[in-house]
Amino acid sequence: MSLDLVLLLVAVAGLALSAPLIAHITAVPALAIAFWRNAMAVSVLTPVALLRHRAALRAMNRRAVLLSVAAGALLALHFGVWLPSLGMTSVASSTALVTTTPIWTMILLRLRGRRQPAVAWAGTALAFLGVVILTGVDLSSSPRALAGDGLALAGGMAAAGYVLLGAEVRRTVATVPYTLVCYATTTVALLAACLISGASLGPYDGGAWTQLVLLTVTAQLLGHSLINRVVKSLGPSVTSTAILLETPGAALIAALWLGQLPPAASYPALAVILAGLALVIVAERAERGERRPARASRSA
Repeated sequence: MSLDLVLLLVAVAGLALSAPLIAHITAVPALAIAFWRNAMAVSVLTPVALLRHRAALRAMNRRAVLLSVAAGALLALHFGVWLPSLGMTSVASSTALVTTTPIWTMILLRLRGRRQPAVAWAGTALAFLGVVILTGVDLSSSPRALAGDGLALAGGMAAAGYVLLGAEVRRTVATVPYTLVCYATTTVALLAACLISGASLGPYDGGAWTQLVLLTVTAQLLGHSLINRVVKSLGPSVTSTAILLETPGAALIAALWLGQLPPAASYPALAVILAGLALVIVAERAERGERRPARASRSA
């Protein structure tokens, strides 16, 4: 599990790079950015899947394919509602509301009949508190801002469904086949959204394309793809909670890369989120330990 935790931190670092990068891709509409990062990822994964995972692709049963398509649709919904929310409400409100993902993950797990220990709930609440410490509470009463808040909240819900469906598919399907079907679905859905909304898909200058490629490599191939890799072993609760590290991570990366002074709350917020994540990891390990003897007794 230690290797997967390292990969999870690499994934979060990749995701944390997305905000500073997107802030620089001013010539590309938000929906187009989401489309191209997925389309480029599909172009990279397709030859890998066909050359090295063709048998695994063929072995995917109807249920696995449908769940992968559903996960891709939820990922497209996450991008499609969250990115526009950034222009409707404050960045602080949008960030805080979209990072409610682990809370919705815990609720969905409970609805599926999986009871989460009190330590896991406490860790999730503590980690989310860390995000609130960094972003603050900045909810507005204007109709446009409230609509943006609603979109950001919907983005957090969609992300929770995406993580949970990915965890379910990954029980029987390898990372590359699942990720390819998921991203391909996301790409098609976002292409439709771009065409309907009139978002320009090009042409762009060389700098914009370079930034889109960098975004694809870091946030998509390293970020989301490694999330898909580790969710099988670490579980959806740990994975979705760790994604909260993206918020302070982006602030620190912006400080190192762009020379922007990070908010004073970045460091305590990072410590609080890490403490919450540690509690969720402890709870997940304890729960897995309890399930193993139960399986062993049934098999005996």
